[in-house]
Amino acid sequence: MLNQLSDAINKYKKRVDYLEVRAEESEGTGIKFRGKEMESVSQPSSRGGCVRALYKGGWGFVSFNDLDKLADKIEEAVSQARLVGRGKSRLAQVEPVEDEIRMIFRNDPRKISLKEKVDQMRDYHDQIWAVSPLVSDASVVYSDSFSRVYFASSEGTKIVQEFSGITAGFSVVARKNGLLQSNAAAVFDKSDYSVVRTLGARITQRVKLAVDLLEAEQVKSGQYTVVLNPVMAGNFIHEAFGHLSEADSVYENKKLRQIMRLGRRLGADGLNVVDDPTLEDGWGSYNYDDEGVRPQKTYLIREGILSGRMHSRETAGKMGEAPTGNARAAGFRFRPLVRMSNTFIEAGKVGFDEMLKDIKLGIYACNFWGGQTNQEMFTFTPGWAYMIRNGQLAELVRDVKLTGNVFETLGNIEMIGDDLGLRMEPGKCGKGGQYLRVDAGAPHVRIKNATVAGK
Repeated sequence: MLNQLSDAINKYKKRVDYLEVRAEESEGTGIKFRGKEMESVSQPSSRGGCVRALYKGGWGFVSFNDLDKLADKIEEAVSQARLVGRGKSRLAQVEPVEDEIRMIFRNDPRKISLKEKVDQMRDYHDQIWAVSPLVSDASVVYSDSFSRVYFASSEGTKIVQEFSGITAGFSVVARKNGLLQSNAAAVFDKSDYSVVRTLGARITQRVKLAVDLLEAEQVKSGQYTVVLNPVMAGNFIHEAFGHLSEADSVYENKKLRQIMRLGRRLGADGLNVVDDPTLEDGWGSYNYDDEGVRPQKTYLIREGILSGRMHSRETAGKMGEAPTGNARAAGFRFRPLVRMSNTFIEAGKVGFDEMLKDIKLGIYACNFWGGQTNQEMFTFTPGWAYMIRNGQLAELVRDVKLTGNVFETLGNIEMIGDDLGLRMEPGKCGKGGQYLRVDAGAPHVRIKNATVAGK
């Protein structure tokens, strides 16, 4: 396959400044229960590819399903690029590489029968409904995927990579007197189907949380000292700050370029935020991005100072910075965008009890249910929350919304825990219509003067 791609590129590379072809073969399984019924079972497979051509700063992009038409598709992409190119092509230089990355499985999901997978999900589905008569709706989902991706470029890079992912999760809705409360959980792993068998341990606790929230009081609006658990803090840093550190967003937005100028102080010494695609067994890790660039650990914030951002080759070239290997695509139908991988706040030195002990009145926000961002402004809803009273966790509260300006909030981080954890549920992020695997995490984080919207 690689030789076929490389030979095709060689026939056209003199007509453009840069040319690449990515081809992919994939297969997988999907199972979904919704309500009290099984909604779907599927075992999709696909085979296809895409071409990107660059000429005088203009890109051509074509995706296709028939590899026998590769030459025609390269011609289309080259023609597109030559039609729109009017300036100067700027790609950060990288060394060509030849490599082959194969998956090593601990427990290959392809060796587990479809019946066993369906039976496992049905068992989880039945467990959810058995916990409480107040359960009014539930869903259980499972997916696994395996893909082999071939990449070749006009610069001589030739790479084969294999990817795999296994996910299982559920969501539950409890209802009483017209009030609805929800909760959810998910597990995922790149190589071990056994992770699916651990999901059941979370069912009773999460369903009971949804039920207990029906009796909880609404939180009162106001300014609080808020402690975020590792899942909530990881989602905060991913959603509110991480997307602002994706260089395509920065380069295309004059206001954001000023806001996100390197060297700006954003927080206290000890605040370190990293994107690291090289973490061993990281859910968001990879050996090469979708431009064939070997990724690196990037400090986005180092000791409170804005120190870096994530790049594609083009954004790095245009901004005069080093490429970071963060150009990623959600399959052959899509062009690569600048995307996060494993994004997290590094651990500090404060224990959880110490973090709580001098809080007279505060909130402990756990996990992540949803939210939205608008550049530097955010509104996030945790999965559940507790009041903190006189240094102790107290009653459960509902309808908590954390709102504010991300830069003010980063500046208000006053304690960082010693218990870093990476586990972003559900482990996917969307951008430009593309959903792909990412992870995020943090230790416990304490924030002063946080704005909480409630009653």
